[in-house]
Amino acid sequence: MPILKAAKKYMKVTAKKNAFNKKTKETMKKTVRKVNDAIDIKDFKKAEKLYKDAQKAIDKATKKGILKKNTAARRKSTLVKKIISLKK
Repeated sequence: MPILKAAKKYMKVTAKKNAFNKKTKETMKKTVRKVNDAIDIKDFKKAEKLYKDAQKAIDKATKKGILKKNTAARRKSTLVKKIISLKK
């Protein structure tokens, strides 16, 4: 346990940040999972519609510093490739 007053305050701030980051990560993962589920059942229209939500969640996580820019781009492009493969 921290002894200094500033360290105690910092623990509170860190706990709030961790909770926020965890919530953002969970929503991002859920939306990506929904897209992957739609791809698994080969539902192109549903996957395309859900992709927009996933893209939004990934971009929010990137903006907040939870994901790096290239990681976000890689995840989005992977989803797009999977969705395009359904169309064929």
